[in-house]
Amino acid sequence: MTRSIAAACRALALAVPFGLPAVLPAALPIALPAALVAAVPAPGAADAPALSIELNRLEPSGAACQAYMVMENGTDARFESLALDLVLFDAEGIIVRRLAVELGPVAAAKMRVKVFGIDGLACDAIGRILVNGVVSCDTGAGARDDCAGMIRTRSRASAEFLD
Repeated sequence: MTRSIAAACRALALAVPFGLPAVLPAALPIALPAALVAAVPAPGAADAPALSIELNRLEPSGAACQAYMVMENGTDARFESLALDLVLFDAEGIIVRRLAVELGPVAAAKMRVKVFGIDGLACDAIGRILVNGVVSCDTGAGARDDCAGMIRTRSRASAEFLD
């Protein structure tokens, strides 16, 4: 929100000294509130239950790379299965691998660490990892179709982790 307000103020500060028409100050009561509304997140968006998945570290293991994922289930549902379609890119943005990873089961409101190997690929060859989609999302009561929207990614590793 602060960046949008700052951008609107900078635009106004630049426009006025350069002699733009007097319409600009008159438009301020309309433009500034609109910029403020656009900068505010939708109600509940930040508070929506999330499946937070962190790429915690990449560790060499022989000819493979071990990826450590930390998942925090911020929902009230237990996930029996949560399988993700991951696409791995090198530092230049070239796809080097695609794989499916099962992160479940994970209990409601719990944290879980999942380690998986990426055979034949050095850790330093991975520039970023994209969650390309959700292969499976099952709570035991049936499949859910809203899992992709609940996923929030972050990375502490050298590679980016994107959703």
